[in-house]
Amino acid sequence: MYRFLLSRQWVILTLVAVLLIPTMIRLGFWQMHRYEERTARNDLVARALEASPVPVESLTAPGRKITTRERYRTVTAEGRFDTDREVVVRRRTDSDDNIGYHVLTPFVLADGKVLLVNRGWIPADGPSQTRFPKIPAPPRGEITVTGRLMPDETTEASGIKDLEGLPDRQVMLIDSAQQAERLDARVLGGYVVLKEPEPKGDTPEPIGKPGNENAALNFAYAIQWWLFAAAVPVGWWFLVRRERREREAAESAGDTEPAEAEPAAV
Repeated sequence: MYRFLLSRQWVILTLVAVLLIPTMIRLGFWQMHRYEERTARNDLVARALEASPVPVESLTAPGRKITTRERYRTVTAEGRFDTDREVVVRRRTDSDDNIGYHVLTPFVLADGKVLLVNRGWIPADGPSQTRFPKIPAPPRGEITVTGRLMPDETTEASGIKDLEGLPDRQVMLIDSAQQAERLDARVLGGYVVLKEPEPKGDTPEPIGKPGNENAALNFAYAIQWWLFAAAVPVGWWFLVRRERREREAAESAGDTEPAEAEPAAV
């Protein structure tokens, strides 16, 4: 009755179905894992943003790496901006995906340590991007800054290559170790995205808060893959039943055909 399942076509179809089921189940678990990761990341970011501000030196020090739990924490620092030694970070985009720079300004603390402050985004000055752009000045004198603490940037995490031979005072990545060597100073690990004081005239353009990752989409994909996995055996059985019915109908039609008349005797 089901002898046709041993045919080459049906053996291949069955093997494909058998392989698809565990593959789709694994893809569903992978999407669920991504959902859990993104949900945890969103919760961690939300807690960091809601936490009360703390002095920056309570979370970082020269040569120290910023941990995942410290990332996005609001910190404060007292000191003064050193605009003579600020640099710009190339290939950065604004909220409308326009290419320009991030302005990275050393902020000198009372004890001489340096905090790197990302003051925001400015447009690129010309197509070549070889000349140092005009940068709006920050407040002068001793002030208090507030911002979100961030870890040093790496090529692995950002996908941006740390190119050499760049124009003077231009960098590709924000790296406190590199800046410590350039400034010949004790630079605190990581950097701060400036929140306050806000720039005059909205320039440099402030960097917005980190958005939530769409964890719900991964959850939906996981359910989708599992439904696909469940549909494979159902679809296979439907095809088998249809094939059987068609073969039975063909056999029945062959049995009911009238016998061919014998030729009349001469």
